[in-house]
Amino acid sequence: MSEVTDQLEPEQALEADLETEEALDSELVARRDEALAHVRKFGDPILKTKARPVNEFDAALRAEIERMGGLMRDALGIGLAANQVGVLNRVLVYRVQEGAPVAALVNPEVEWRSSMQETAEEGCLSLPQVHVDVERPVHIRVSAQDGFGAPIVIEASGLEARVIQHEMDHLDGVLILNRTSREQRKEATRALREWQFRAE
Repeated sequence: MSEVTDQLEPEQALEADLETEEALDSELVARRDEALAHVRKFGDPILKTKARPVNEFDAALRAEIERMGGLMRDALGIGLAANQVGVLNRVLVYRVQEGAPVAALVNPEVEWRSSMQETAEEGCLSLPQVHVDVERPVHIRVSAQDGFGAPIVIEASGLEARVIQHEMDHLDGVLILNRTSREQRKEATRALREWQFRAE
């Protein structure tokens, strides 16, 4: 409880806490909606466009990474690729654990994939209200660069591996709709058309 609610009767304190929680929730929703307004959605041709390798590791690139990380956090996402925010650079950011620092990969390349595959449901900030089953390798090793151009290697498993592969797909102009079954793709496309109609 806050210092104010400590001085109230239990019922009043509970009401005050609920009001504070609702205010926080509405702030969170407003921040999420504002962030999502910057994310390109289904139908935007940039989502099907292959991003270009980054050659300039300057302050502008690091500012882009910082902006992407902020948008991803505010949108309550766990990964974001540059072309999702209208920039055709091979840059992605992700964070799979609450409170962990945002990781950025520039010019990522998969060096190795495990033969072991796993199917799990995936959603996407660019495909509102869509969740489809996608099969991906469970373990991967990725080489990339950081915002200063220094080489890095990531060995990832489970959710981290899935998120990196999802975002790397974006950099190649590939959506989860291209990775799922025909039935789920048809259902998801119908849901997206309905969402577009309501949004207009």
